[in-house]
Formats: sequence, C-alpha cells, structure tokens
Amino acid sequence: MITLIDYGVGNIYAFQNVYKRLDIPTKIAKSRDDLLNAEKLILPGVGSFDYAMNQLNASGMRELLDELVLVKKVPVIGICVGMQMMSNKSEEGKLEGLKWIDSEVLKFDERLIKHRTKLPHMGWNDVKPVKTHPLFEGLENDSIFYFLHSFYFKCNIPENSLAISDYGITFSSAVNCDNIFGIQFHPEKSHQYGEKLLHNFAKL
Repeated sequence: MITLIDYGVGNIYAFQNVYKRLDIPTKIAKSRDDLLNAEKLILPGVGSFDYAMNQLNASGMRELLDELVLVKKVPVIGICVGMQMMSNKSEEGKLEGLKWIDSEVLKFDERLIKHRTKLPHMGWNDVKPVKTHPLFEGLENDSIFYFLHSFYFKCNIPENSLAISDYGITFSSAVNCDNIFGIQFHPEKSHQYGEKLLHNFAKL
C-alpha cells in the first residue's frame, strides 16, 4: 500500500493513476489519522518552498510524519519540491525544511546555463545513477525524466547522492539516506521511465 500525502500541494491523482495501472493499491492521507500504519509514503510538491512547508505544517501531519520517517523508518520519497522540503533550508524561502537529509537547496546560477531560456529548468533531461540501487533497477542506461525547477538539491554528505543530471552544473537529481529518497524530476509526467521508477519504489 502506497500512502500519498495530500497537504494541498502536488497532483496526488496523477500518482494514483500510475499505481492503478500497476495494480498497486494506494491511499490518500489528508490528516494525521490517515497516516497511521503507513507502509510507504510519497511526498509530492510543486510551487514555492515556503508555501509548501506552510501547507504541510498546517496540515496536522508534520509531527507524525517525522515519527514515521525518522523513528519507524517508513520508506518515503519526496518529489520535486517534496524532495527540496527534506533539506535543512532553501534559498527560495525563509522557513526551515524537514531536515530529513543533511542538505540545502540552492538557485541555479543563470550565468552557467547555455540555453536561451535559462530558468526554470523545464523539459526532459538525462538522469544518471551514480551507484547501484533498486530504485533505478532497469533505468541504469538511457533513461530520461521530466523536470520543472529553478532550484537544486545540494547534499552536504556526497554519499547521499543517488543520481545526477546536468543543467549548467552537475546536480543531484535523486538522493537517498537510509529509508528516505528524493527525486527532483516528475515521474508522474515521465511516461514509462517514471512508471518504472514508481514501481521500483513500491517494491523496496
């Protein structure tokens, strides 16, 4: 069972549709009680860092999420801004992040980007695993995913980087620390590649 965290930010139903095609049951959590007995968690996110953090903090789910992830070690994957929220802080906002992975979120330096349209980083890009992990099983070569972001995730512990992508600089597009995963791209918009990754997460 995959529990989708619905705090008013992110397209929950797109993930639900992917898992329906995979015949994997899902549950939508809108309150603390909905999170009880969660086996795997997805934390989506779009928009600005502070807005997403405010929404999650106001949802009543934050305290139990910390317990599930940090104490009970329930597998969780953060997506796009959901990944960035797992950091200590972001240059995009003033609020503290969840601090689930020792990291910070920085803005791309537009001077290093050769594209005419510099930000946001939008569209398809390569994602290259830097280590072998079941999350990327079958996606080790020639896998592309859909991105939409202007800020990137910088691991303070390099070993937490799981995959990299290039956009002006090389940045961590997927990270992992124990039971905690984060991906900067949108698997729900990445066709067969995203479906495979979400299936892999369900099997962890």
